Parts: sequence; structure tokens; C-alpha cells
Amino acid sequence: MNSETNRTRTVLVQFKTDNDETIGAPFDVPIDISADKLQLICDTFQQTEESFRQPYLFFIQDTEIKTTLADCIDQFDGDQIQLEKCVEIVCAAQALFHVESVTRCSSSLAGHSDAIVSVAFSPDGSSLATGSGDTTVRFWDVLTETPFRQCQSHKHWVLAIAWSPDCVRLASADKIGAIYVWNTKTGEQIGGCLRGHKQWINGLAWEPCHSNIECRRLASASKDTSIRIWDVILGQCLYTLSGHTQSVSSIKWGGTGLIYSGSHDRTIKVWKAENGILCRTLSGHGHWVNTLALSTEYIMRIGFYDPTNQQKLNASSSQELQEKIQKRYEQIRLQHERLVSGSDDFTLFLWNPETGKKPICRMTGHQQLINDVKFSPDGRLIASASFDKSIKLWNGFTGKFLTSLRGHVQAVYQIAWSADNRLLASGSADSTLKIWNIKQAKLLHDLPGHSDEVFALDWSPDGLRVASGGKDRILKM
Repeated sequence: MNSETNRTRTVLVQFKTDNDETIGAPFDVPIDISADKLQLICDTFQQTEESFRQPYLFFIQDTEIKTTLADCIDQFDGDQIQLEKCVEIVCAAQALFHVESVTRCSSSLAGHSDAIVSVAFSPDGSSLATGSGDTTVRFWDVLTETPFRQCQSHKHWVLAIAWSPDCVRLASADKIGAIYVWNTKTGEQIGGCLRGHKQWINGLAWEPCHSNIECRRLASASKDTSIRIWDVILGQCLYTLSGHTQSVSSIKWGGTGLIYSGSHDRTIKVWKAENGILCRTLSGHGHWVNTLALSTEYIMRIGFYDPTNQQKLNASSSQELQEKIQKRYEQIRLQHERLVSGSDDFTLFLWNPETGKKPICRMTGHQQLINDVKFSPDGRLIASASFDKSIKLWNGFTGKFLTSLRGHVQAVYQIAWSADNRLLASGSADSTLKIWNIKQAKLLHDLPGHSDEVFALDWSPDGLRVASGGKDRILKM
């Protein structure tokens, strides 16, 4: 299109939400309208005050309008967009707050006497826990950046830790199959050891608080091929999920009453959380399934907490609180909760596991096995980290490849998104952390400092801090 035509031509457009609901009536706009002007029109339709202005990204069929409507339309082939008809523009709500990039290490905390293999911030971002090969779990105060409590009940490497969504409990699991639950305020052990697994535990997942406000059920996945569902208040195993034939490498508790497990038997199984009945088996991978991620993971992780004002959700009763959390979950879930799986076969699969056995798509491009995969907090993007030293970005709805982030010189072990979807942190065997600008797909900051491989990484849900740990036994914030 030439610029003269652009200035005079108009197009009929219709705003829609991610949920396929229309915003206002169709209206004519100049074809060279900018994304900023579309934002102003959207504000007018929503009649929002300036102080509550909701920022949006605008898309036509998964392609973002970054500059003008005309530039976006030019990216499509001849018949894909018919300008004579109404053009649908999807308005994707963005985070109301802006996360500043981490740029330096504010503290290096010694204390562990062996490698740190897991690092996790609490759902409200006020506390941090680490699990280590020295058989201990440690709690750290993130405001003062000092050790808070050392927990010493495990007899072997602590391989997995998980915060309950209400911040009250932390579960930790070790290499001999023992699980302990800790009071996060005092660091005291709650109840006895949860025993039942015969080999080490690869993953833990709590039931989301919109499913049960008490946050008392915990799932554990083990090398012994089984998954166990525990009631941490009763200290009992409620039931065991059997069906995998090899080690269960990853476990996720979904928001619609389903549990998802990935295994070295190359399958992903979908279970009913209520009674442990197997719903379906998702097949397709040619090698071990290493990692799973859900499109709703961030919103389930933050539980009762609202990162926009860094306070708990305001509610007069537990029922009202549960309804608020459910509503927030539904806004992110849209029509379906999506699942992505990463494998030793160098591929990822994107699934609609609530409804079908067939994948939405197979995602290829990595040259070596995939270590970690994460949906952005809004579910629009997927990032995957691999032994091939690269991170790849994909469309979270279609699985379409977007770009590669290159800069690490050894395997990338873990990745973590900022709460506003704009930044990504990665930890690598090359002993560095890197911070990436997602919109520009470029390296923003290189964070050296570790003296050995970085195994564990987390970005606090409030966006304020990143923590990392690894082979050098030092926790860095």
C-alpha cells in the first residue's frame, strides 16, 4: 500500500476480547491508525478513568499491531485479510503494573553446604525458600536479605519444594521419597513425615485455592512411577495414581479439577483430582517428557495475593474470597486451560487437555533436549529452554514459533517470567543469569557472579526480585 492511499483509506474494525466477547460496535478507522490511538479508542469504549487505565496489546489473527494497522495488514498474504469486510482486532489486556528489570546482585548469601537445586518465592513475594543437596530447607527474609530459618528433617538431597497458594505451608521432598511440610512463619515442621514413595520425588503441586480455600491437598510425583495425593492436615495419603510405567518427571494441578503428569514413559496423563480416575493419555513424544507448564500457572500461584497493590485480596468471607480468586482464574483461562510439554526428543507439544487427546501443534526447532518450559503470566507466550544453549519463544495459543534468544554459551537450565510478561530471566550451566526484553527479543542485562552452574531460578510474583542458586552453594538476589 502506498502512503497516499493509507492516509485516505478507512477500514471497518470490531474490537474483541481474548474471550471472544465484542467491545462496542464496529466502527471505521483510518488504515494508518497507530496502536496508541487504538488504545485511546479502547479507553473511550470502556469509559475508564485515567488512574484505572487498562493497557492493551492489539492483534489481528495472532499478529501484533506494533506500529500501525496498515503495517500489520501488510504482513499477511493476499486473501488472508479482506479489507472489504469487518476486520476483528483482539484487545489483550496487559499487566497494570510495570516490572523494572533486575540489573545487579544485591546480596550473595552463604549457608548451604551443598548445591542449591530449588529456589521458590512465596506467593506474596515476601519470603524465599531453598532446597539443597545438604539435606536442608532454608527460609530467607527477602526484605532484609538475611537467613530466617534452617529446617533439618530430611536425610537426603532435597529435590523439590512448593509453597501452598495461601503462603501458610511449604512442602519439601527428597531423594529417598520423604515429604515434609513446614510452617512458613516459624519454620517449624507440621505433622510427621509423609511416607509412601519408594524412590525419589521429582515434583510437588498444591491444589489451587479457588478449588479449595483451605489449601490442604498436595500431589507428589516420583521415580517409582506413582503419583500420591496427600491431605497435609490429616497427614495421610488419600489415594495413589498408578498408570505410568516409568519415572513421573513432572506434575501440575490444574484449575478445573484435573491433575497432569508427564513421564519418562513418553506420555502425559490427565487425572480427575476428586477421585484419581484417569481421564485420558496424551501421546506423541518420542522420548522422555521432562517438563510441563499450564497457561494458568501464574494466576493459580499467586493465590490470595494481588500483585498490583501488593496486598491480599479484600473479602468479607472465605466464600467471597474464593469467588474472587475463581473469577481471576477464569479471566486468564479463557475457553480452556492449555498445557505445553517439553521432551528429550527436542520437541514441545501444545495441548488442550481438558477436552481432547490430540495436540494443538508440535513445536520443533530445538537441537537438543528441553529442560524447562513456561507460559507467560498472561498465557499469551511460551518460552522454552534447552541444552542447545538457546531459549525459544512461541505463541501461547497456536504454538507458532516467534524467535530465538541466544547469548548463553552452555545449556540453559531454567527460565522465569516477570509478572508483567515483558521480561524473562534465564539461568545456565555457563554460570550466568541473563535478563531478556521479550518485545524486542534482545538481551537486556548479563548477570555474572556465580562461580559454577546455575541450577535454580525464580522471579518473585510481585516482580521485585530474582533469586538464583546452583552448584557454588551461594544464593544470589
